[in-house]
Amino acid sequence: MKKSMLSRRAFTLGALSATPVLAACGNGVGSRGSTTIDARVRATVEEMYRLYPNTRNLADKANGMLVMPLVTEAGLGFGGAYGRGALLIDDVTVDYYSVVKGSGGLQIGAQQYAHVLFFMTPAALSEFRRSPGWAAGADVEYVISDKGDSVSADTTTVLSPVLAAVFGRAGLRLGATLEGTKYTRIIP
Repeated sequence: MKKSMLSRRAFTLGALSATPVLAACGNGVGSRGSTTIDARVRATVEEMYRLYPNTRNLADKANGMLVMPLVTEAGLGFGGAYGRGALLIDDVTVDYYSVVKGSGGLQIGAQQYAHVLFFMTPAALSEFRRSPGWAAGADVEYVISDKGDSVSADTTTVLSPVLAAVFGRAGLRLGATLEGTKYTRIIP
């Protein structure tokens, strides 16, 4: 009898301690996840246009835009980042994505930023949408300089298949890089 009481108590305590972890892993069925993401995406796009007006021209020329409104990155030795956003085609949400990034090395701290990927060619957009997990590489060209100025959409820039704008909530994130960042389609 005493053994089963301890087992029940251990089970109950274990279940209660696991509840926050399990709640964080929800698949979003029946939630308002997509509504929240859509509102954040719209606010981020408007902020980008206000802060960096030349990005509006890029958006008009792009075949699609992946908008990640809030990416949280933290590290102490090893680090990682996570965020959720939406793929817009003709200013309409067509899919939702998560972004994950891992890093290692001498690092400490945390930061939050937003980023937008502009798919400038139909092939780049198609490759992104067909991929089960698309990874950003060194071939992504940035359209916001370290000084916080938008780079003009000149012929060289527009010929790049994927362009990125990375900006922080309290200013530009210096030394921004998306290398090693993986994007995966989700159901919010």
